[in-house]
Amino acid sequence: MWQDVRLLNATANTLFGLVALAVVASCLWWVAHRPYFTLQVIRVEATQHEPLRHINPLTVRSAALARIKGNFFTANLDSVRQTFESVPWVRKATVRRSWPNQLIVTVEEHTPLGTWGDDGRLLSVKGDVFVANLAEAEEDARLLAFNGPEGSEKEVIARWRDLNTWLAPLNVSAEELSLSDRYAWTVKLNNGVTIELGREKTVATLKDRVDRLVAVYPQLVALLQDRIENIDMRYPNGLALTAQGLNIGTHGNKKANGKT
Repeated sequence: MWQDVRLLNATANTLFGLVALAVVASCLWWVAHRPYFTLQVIRVEATQHEPLRHINPLTVRSAALARIKGNFFTANLDSVRQTFESVPWVRKATVRRSWPNQLIVTVEEHTPLGTWGDDGRLLSVKGDVFVANLAEAEEDARLLAFNGPEGSEKEVIARWRDLNTWLAPLNVSAEELSLSDRYAWTVKLNNGVTIELGREKTVATLKDRVDRLVAVYPQLVALLQDRIENIDMRYPNGLALTAQGLNIGTHGNKKANGKT
């Protein structure tokens, strides 16, 4: 080996290269940890299309600052993102570096649509469940009420939108929507009437039941005015109705019962 000049030169060059890399790495490490690169500014801003309504950038930054580790080079951006997304009202955060000692955090805020369940959680227009100050959410508009099994949030929101489209001819809308553990739907309208729609046996089940309701509802209102409390549309060819002082069930064209 020691007589092989080429091998000795190659070995020496390799060693020199490793030493040079170690020196360069040490220098870079030393430079990267200079106070000049200590994070001085963390700027929180809104997305271009949605201004912040419930998030105070100064408050959010202060809450997250103590949990951010490292400097301009060593800060873990994914960890910083998760830190900001754990703050109330923050739906999504993106983080980028800005030379030489800044982080810029762009946050997207939850837009509340209603409450979810009975434990004070909120449901956003995008079907995300989150925890925030309920009083703050109510400042924008009246909150609707939603309920359903865990994991069904986006399905409930989608069905709520469908129902409002189907009910549009009646000039009413759904203000409460519940999906039971047995996957049966119940909707309360903004005029106080509760509609039992039952389970979706096929993709057209709910649409068919709402269409039947839309066809007969003006006649029911003309007959009972504002006394209607509950309408059960789960029957194949009819309905059952509860009004103030009255209980009526119809199946097909046959009146089942009526009493005061």
